Amino acid sequence: MKLLRKGKVKDIYEIDDGKILFRFSDRVSAFDVRMNEAVPRKGEVLCRFAEYWFNVLGTNHHMLSVVGKDRMIVKKLNMIPLECIVRGYFYGSLVERYNKGIGVELFSSDLPPVLATKLNHPMFDPSTKSETNDVYINNKQIITSGLVSKQDFDYLKTKSISLYRSMSTQVERAGFLLADVKFEFGKEPKTGNILLGDSLGPDEYRLWPKKGYSPGKIQESYDKQLLRDWLIKIGFKDRIDQSKKEGRNPDPPKLDAALLTKLSNRYIQSYELITRKKIDE
Repeated sequence: MKLLRKGKVKDIYEIDDGKILFRFSDRVSAFDVRMNEAVPRKGEVLCRFAEYWFNVLGTNHHMLSVVGKDRMIVKKLNMIPLECIVRGYFYGSLVERYNKGIGVELFSSDLPPVLATKLNHPMFDPSTKSETNDVYINNKQIITSGLVSKQDFDYLKTKSISLYRSMSTQVERAGFLLADVKFEFGKEPKTGNILLGDSLGPDEYRLWPKKGYSPGKIQESYDKQLLRDWLIKIGFKDRIDQSKKEGRNPDPPKLDAALLTKLSNRYIQSYELITRKKIDE
C-alpha cells in the first residue's frame, strides 16, 4: 500500500487493481489552514456520511466498500480540477466576494442581498481545486482556460445543482437547511464516464438548523463553520488575509477542548438526525 497524499482531511493510498483507499482523519482545517488539534471522532463521521450520501443520492459514484470505522475503498478516477460548489443562500465567501464587487452581475436586484437570505435559485459557483488555496473562477474562464470542455461543464453544473436539490430535501426532513455544498467529480480512466468522487460530509457543506434560522445574521451551524466563526472572532481570518498577500499561511491558533468537543458533538448529531442511525451502530 503506497501513500499518495496526506490531505487536509484524509490520507489517500494506492492499493491494487486501480483502487484507492481513503483513511478519514480527525484533522480539521479552515480557510485553507490546517489546525494542530484534532476533532474527536470526526474521521469516523465523515466516512459514515460519505457512505450514506453515495448510497442515497442515486448517481454514479466511485465508492466500492467501507472498511472499519474510517476507511473507504474507491475507484481510482482522473479527477476534474474543479470544486463544484452550489450555493442556496447568500453566505460565506460569496458575501466577501460580493462586497468586493466580484460576481455582482450574478444578482438581479439593485439592492445588496441580506446575509443568509435564500437565493432565488441555487447558484453554481465553482472554484479551482488546490491543496493550499482554492481560487474563485467564473464560468466563462473555466471553459476558455481549458479546464473542462463546454459539454463537461454543462454536465457538471446540471448534475451539481440536481444533487444539491436532492440533498436539501433530505436534510430539511431532519430539521436542517443546506446552505451550500461542494462536489468533486472524476472520469473513469477506461470509459471516460464522469462519476461523483471524493467525499460528502460536514467538511463539504454548511448545515443550519431550520429552527432559529433568521436572515440578516450569522447562522448557527452543524459543520466546521463553527470553527470558521471562532477564527473570525479572534481575528485569525484577518491574519490569514494579510499572510496570503505575503505568499504564506500563518501558524494556526490553539483550539481549546470545549470548542473541539462542541464540533465533535455537532458532527455526530447531524449524522444521526439526517441518517436516522446511531453512529455506534
